[in-house]
Amino acid sequence: MKADEKNYYIAVDLGATSGRVILASYDGEKVETQEIHRFKHPMLPIAGHIFWNLPGLYNEILTGLRTASVKLGEIGAEARSIGIDTWGCDVAYFHPDGTVAGLPYCYRDPHTEGAVDKFCAEKMPREKVYEKTGIQFMDFNTLFQLYTIGKEEGNAVKSADKILFMPDALAYMLTGNAVTEYTVASTSQILNPTTGELDAELLEKIGLTADRFGRLVNPGTRIGTLTPGVQQATGLGAVPVIAVAGHDTASAVIGVPAKDDKFAYLSCGTWSLLGIEAPGPIINEKGFDYNFTNEGGIDGTIRFLKNICGLWLLERSRTELKDAPENVADLCALYTESDIDSTINPDDPAFANPKSMTEAIRDYCRRTGQAVPESAADFMRVIFRSLALRYKEVIGWLRKLSPNEINTLHVIGGGCQNAHLMQLTADSTGLPVVAGPSESTALGNILVQLRADGRVSDIAEMRRVAVNSTVTKTYFPR
Repeated sequence: MKADEKNYYIAVDLGATSGRVILASYDGEKVETQEIHRFKHPMLPIAGHIFWNLPGLYNEILTGLRTASVKLGEIGAEARSIGIDTWGCDVAYFHPDGTVAGLPYCYRDPHTEGAVDKFCAEKMPREKVYEKTGIQFMDFNTLFQLYTIGKEEGNAVKSADKILFMPDALAYMLTGNAVTEYTVASTSQILNPTTGELDAELLEKIGLTADRFGRLVNPGTRIGTLTPGVQQATGLGAVPVIAVAGHDTASAVIGVPAKDDKFAYLSCGTWSLLGIEAPGPIINEKGFDYNFTNEGGIDGTIRFLKNICGLWLLERSRTELKDAPENVADLCALYTESDIDSTINPDDPAFANPKSMTEAIRDYCRRTGQAVPESAADFMRVIFRSLALRYKEVIGWLRKLSPNEINTLHVIGGGCQNAHLMQLTADSTGLPVVAGPSESTALGNILVQLRADGRVSDIAEMRRVAVNSTVTKTYFPR
């Protein structure tokens, strides 16, 4: 097929440990993607805190855009638009002239430990915060980050002209236009999902007003075009930057190749995010008790879900296991070589960011009177079985709260390639597990760009394109 018969789009997809720039084409039926730049972006430990290297991330994106420009030039094509998705909660700060006002804190920084309890004791009761936001209580939610940082002398919050979530911050650096994209803002515990606006009372409690953020926009909104400086640095023209579903999980859910609405999804990566798409917020006593979250989705839908500590357990453990194969697939395959029956609660605070993950897992097993894992095979079995059992528990809670039947579990993200975990999840939950695509986030990012470009019209058509563009594997309960 000739290049002029396809339309080309660029997706920037940033996870919590690595980032990618993807060049995608659309032929009217399916999306094809090519990863053209991948990079690591480690957390920066400075002065006892952990930060993100925002200028470094920006520079890597420019590198990816330059690569895209070269590849498009080779085939005589142009990019129709660019979209950026990242993790949620963290924010960056900018001076009035657009320069960066300090490095953004990483959500794993310990400065917010105990912040939920402190805020709710000093500013607003938990029940009222949940009633306003419907968001799961986690110390690193933006509300508690800004509350904690606001207490520091000479902090970036006080000096900043704009406070922007990570995808919006990077889009601002590319275009000069500041927005607050709805889905990523919904992770903050500042946005009210009923009104669709940042909650004025919560902002007042942390000494802020809505005008300190960018204008609130929905997925599919055109933010602006690349600035002349970025055009010169990348070789691209005045390409539009689209506010896609800026939260990576929101993009991933858009990319789920579902054929009906009777499904739950599991975005399986560093975090496991397990939930459903609901037509509106589900804010009630049971949701509060189970600590579920109501985050924004496409077209006013709500991602009603629970955050579960996911393959972070594996990512951290593998760096410490002396007998572990370097290849992740080979490491995961060791699962079959152990018969240890110990399990952990993946969401125990001990696993948030320990000095040693393997020692934290051993300590948990000792404390709970279970066999202590020793070999790499033992750790794989403990981690995979524990995650599968946690998924079963959360699916049980979802069934009590969901307005829809749950007949299938769609697993997306890198973890869907872990056959051992997928089969364990099917066995544990009793549901068929449809695994794939691993690149659901990038696909969702592109699908929103397609709609902004008038190539697809609604969520039903986006799902159809997702099905056409995806190869999946189904695991049935044994």
